[in-house]
Amino acid sequence: MSASMINTLHDVNERTNLTSNNQFELMLFRLGEAPGSDRRELFGINVFKVRELLVMPKITKVANSSPQVLGVADIRGQVIPVIDLPAMVGCNPKRGHNILLVTEYARSTQAFAVEEVAEIVRLEWSNVLAAEGNGGDLVTSIAKIKGEDEQVSLVQVLDVEQILRNVFPGNVQETIDEDMKDSVKLPDGTFVLAADDSPVARMMIEQGLTAMGVPFVMTKTGQEAWERIQAIEAEAHAAGGTARDKVALVLTDLEMPVMDGFTLTRNIKQDARFKNIPVVIHSSLTGTTNEGHVASVGADAYVAKFMASELAAALKQVMHH
Repeated sequence: MSASMINTLHDVNERTNLTSNNQFELMLFRLGEAPGSDRRELFGINVFKVRELLVMPKITKVANSSPQVLGVADIRGQVIPVIDLPAMVGCNPKRGHNILLVTEYARSTQAFAVEEVAEIVRLEWSNVLAAEGNGGDLVTSIAKIKGEDEQVSLVQVLDVEQILRNVFPGNVQETIDEDMKDSVKLPDGTFVLAADDSPVARMMIEQGLTAMGVPFVMTKTGQEAWERIQAIEAEAHAAGGTARDKVALVLTDLEMPVMDGFTLTRNIKQDARFKNIPVVIHSSLTGTTNEGHVASVGADAYVAKFMASELAAALKQVMHH
C-alpha cells in the first residue's frame, strides 16, 4: 500500500471539490476467492468513511462474540471490533486477512479485515447502478470502472450500514418514543420527499416518520427524487399550484447511485421553482468537512444517522423557520 494512497485519505479539500461534481472516491479491495471460483472480485467502500488503513495488528479474541467478529484490536488507545468482511460475503481469503480498514459510521468506529487494498478510484455517481437486490442485502450498488486497457470491471459497493446492523443488531435500533407522535406538524396536504439507497436506512426513516405521524414519499436515488419533485411540480402547476404546496421538505442521504445527495440538493436550491423547499441532509458521513459542504450546497439542516429524536428535532426546526 503506497504512501500516496494514505495521503489521498487526508486530502479533504480535493475531496470536497469532487462532491460538487457528482463524483466520489471509492476504495477498492479484495476479500479472496468467491465460492466455486478462483477469481478475486473487487469490492468498494466510499473513501469518506475510511479513517485509516493499517497492516493487520494483533487481534484479541472476544468470548461469545458474533462469528463475523474476529475480535478486537487496540488502535491508538481505542479498542475497536474487527469484522471479518470475507466471511460476511462468503469469500475465502487464501492470502490472509492482511489489511484493516478503520471506518467511522453513524457515531461508531469499527474495523474491517480485508485481504488486500487495490487502489482508490475517482468515479462519477452516474457510473454507479443500484444493485436492486442482485447482491443480496450487503451490496448497495454496482460501480462500473474502466481499467487502463479500457476493460470495464464491476465493483460491488458494500452497504456498510446493513453489515453493521447484521453484526451488531443491538447497536442500531433506537426506540421510537410515544412522545414523538405528532411532534412534527406539516402543513395540511403536504409530505416529506425522502431519498436513500440503503434498504435498512429506508426502513428506519419510514418507521421514524410514521411514528412522528409525518406522511412521506420514499425514493431510492437522488435521480429518482429529482424526477419525482419535477413531476409533482408539473401536476401541481396544472392545478394552479406549485410543488411547494405538496412537498413540505426533502430529506436526502448523501451517498446514492446515479445522483448523490449533494447534487440533488444543489439542483433543488438552484431552481427557482424549488429553492424555497427546505432540504435536510441525513447521512452516516459524519464529520465537520461534510457539514461544511452541506452548507455550501445550500442544505437547510444536517442530521447524522440514525437517531429518530434528532431527526424529529431537525424537521421541526426547519418547518418552523
